Amino acid sequence: MATKVRSALGQLGAFARDVIGRPSETRPLGKLAVGAAKVVHFIESAATGLRAPLPGPQHHAVARLREPIRASSIQAPGAEAGTGAAASATAMLWSAALDRASEVVGNRECGSKPAGPTELVGSELSFITDNLARLLESGHPMLNTVSQYYFSASGKHVRPLLVMLIAQAASIGTRRAGQTSMLVGSDAGQVDYSLMDRTLSQNIDSDRESQSVNQLIASATRDSNGGRPYAPSVRLGLTILPTHRRLAEITELIHTSSLLHDDVIDHAETRRGLPAIQRRFGNKMAIFAGDFLLARASMALARLRDPEVIEIMSSVLSDLVDGEFKQLQNLEDASMAQPDERAFEYYLDKTYLKTGSLIAKSCRSSAILSNSTDDIVEAAYVFGRNIGIAFQLIDDLLDFTVSSATLGKPVGADLELGLATAPVLYAWQEYPELGPLVARKFSSDGDVQTAWRLVHASSGIDRTRALARQYAQRACEALAIFPPSPATEALQSVTLSVLTRSK
Repeated sequence: MATKVRSALGQLGAFARDVIGRPSETRPLGKLAVGAAKVVHFIESAATGLRAPLPGPQHHAVARLREPIRASSIQAPGAEAGTGAAASATAMLWSAALDRASEVVGNRECGSKPAGPTELVGSELSFITDNLARLLESGHPMLNTVSQYYFSASGKHVRPLLVMLIAQAASIGTRRAGQTSMLVGSDAGQVDYSLMDRTLSQNIDSDRESQSVNQLIASATRDSNGGRPYAPSVRLGLTILPTHRRLAEITELIHTSSLLHDDVIDHAETRRGLPAIQRRFGNKMAIFAGDFLLARASMALARLRDPEVIEIMSSVLSDLVDGEFKQLQNLEDASMAQPDERAFEYYLDKTYLKTGSLIAKSCRSSAILSNSTDDIVEAAYVFGRNIGIAFQLIDDLLDFTVSSATLGKPVGADLELGLATAPVLYAWQEYPELGPLVARKFSSDGDVQTAWRLVHASSGIDRTRALARQYAQRACEALAIFPPSPATEALQSVTLSVLTRSK
């Protein structure tokens, strides 16, 4: 009886997908994707069943790692507030994480060298730039040049790296009962992954322009490399599916589109060692190119055919806009004598929305594409959220500590934009005279220089690094919910590298 019900509901889900896949030509793709995701996911969940609830111990571990960190009271290492039993326990946990992750680099005494991030997913990352160029093929030479401008420089590719390492880490974990999408099955060898590059509905091909675009994508992504891109890759028993590769490319498209828009808003001079895109091509071309990247990311996302992933990744776009509005406002109340915990919460909320959300939700989506149970999915999200915030904290710190040549963009840019980041907030606690400068967003003559001097005179930089370390530690603790593997060790290595990076 249950099989018959699932079969009937499965047919109903397929019918709904077919109907929903016939939008009017004027309906925005993003609205369609989110609406379709909600309806189809409701129907398909009835057929396949919801994910199993979190087991008790994992549930409590994830809940603890989600608790907010009181950033306003973080002290630099060696400060009085950093001593005592609690600090010692934290140091022991962090030391254990360091010891475990250091094995990735190699143990000279025993001569072993476990696989690191590059060995595990380096070959996959090497295809990223070429694959993105194919996804962005438009048939218009100028649009191709502008949309691919930042991809010509050597980016860090942190987000694609995390997506694929999470995929490997989740590939040996427990599986959700049932099937979550057309591109996830019990036997990956029987899945037709070329569906990723086929239109969802023939009606999308009904106009000549859309048909031309789809033909360009189909020809550009045609398998021409001995089984890639539609074959899963297996390394040391850890699997990356073609859908994971595409998700990694989608995250890079979304991230780069936000850079294009940010550089216009911020009047940036350089990015990745190149002249900022609007300096080279003008504001209009930069904005259009950013929109084009989002449009292609949306198409690729819809073609993953997983409604849960579509909904999650679509929400990243609204998070980015929400974070931008929070940044423009800077602080809810800059007239206070010194920043309290609310000011730090506002700053960290903005940090999550602008940086952490994409990393956290792409990690969650990667685990979902592996058909993982909720404990793994939630651990992936918590890991991504914490490493994402740590990444941005270090970015804010580097704005005060490295040269523009090393960073690839101007230093001191945050102060010039009127932004009070963590180093400034901590310095403000020690030097109340920073308050009026923050309130007027460092707009008066000499404000930027004064703020720069006070930040370096304070413990703001050290306390920011200590806060980033707290978030990095939580990211490492979230990895303990995954089965032990070279991939989780590599993820710990990446987490530690976030804290020590110089650009």
